[in-house]
Amino acid sequence: MAATNGMLDPEDTVMLLIDHQSGLFNTVRDIPIPDLRNYVIALAKTASLLKIPVITTASVPDGPNGPLIPEIDKYAPHAQYVPRTGQINAWDNPPFVEAIEQTGRKTLIIAGTLTSVCMAFPAVSAVQAGYKAYCVVDASGNWSKMATDITIARVTQAGAIPTDTFAIVGELMRTWNRAEGSQFAEILSDHICPEYKCLIESFTKAQAVVNNGPETKMDKFQ
Repeated sequence: MAATNGMLDPEDTVMLLIDHQSGLFNTVRDIPIPDLRNYVIALAKTASLLKIPVITTASVPDGPNGPLIPEIDKYAPHAQYVPRTGQINAWDNPPFVEAIEQTGRKTLIIAGTLTSVCMAFPAVSAVQAGYKAYCVVDASGNWSKMATDITIARVTQAGAIPTDTFAIVGELMRTWNRAEGSQFAEILSDHICPEYKCLIESFTKAQAVVNNGPETKMDKFQ
């Protein structure tokens, strides 16, 4: 196993996407819903690109909480869904923990809606069980900014690591000098930082000018 210098090791990582449900998204106030969906898509695509196991679960999907958003299965078709029987903390559901244990991996990337419950509760339990837990705050969504701020303090005190989607993608990517570099660039520009697409477009144009000459022929105006 290559040295990670304290960074995430994709070969030891499991991604837990918890309760990203259409009904629960209606309660989110601390982040725009389109942004939240895009950050979850970015995580799903990154997991697929790096062949990281993904485990999903939903709280009362037949009730008002609603089904998991379809983008998760679309972009992480290898995701394993583990049903629950009413447990609020996914870690209280033995099959969920068993699915994690079966991977043999000890580092968890956790995102869940709502942040202060569906993300935080399993993170606290996971740390207590001996796992390293990274909490992706902006891919979770909460009912208020105050609740999110309090939750970040809580999970940090419990020993989990709060982070964001851009950081997770960059940390797992490690280097641009890899075959998937352009695919990572697409994830960043399509789902996390649209401004990055402007940078890519400008760079692509600059390369074209170097290779083919300027588009505007200034000698015509002289």
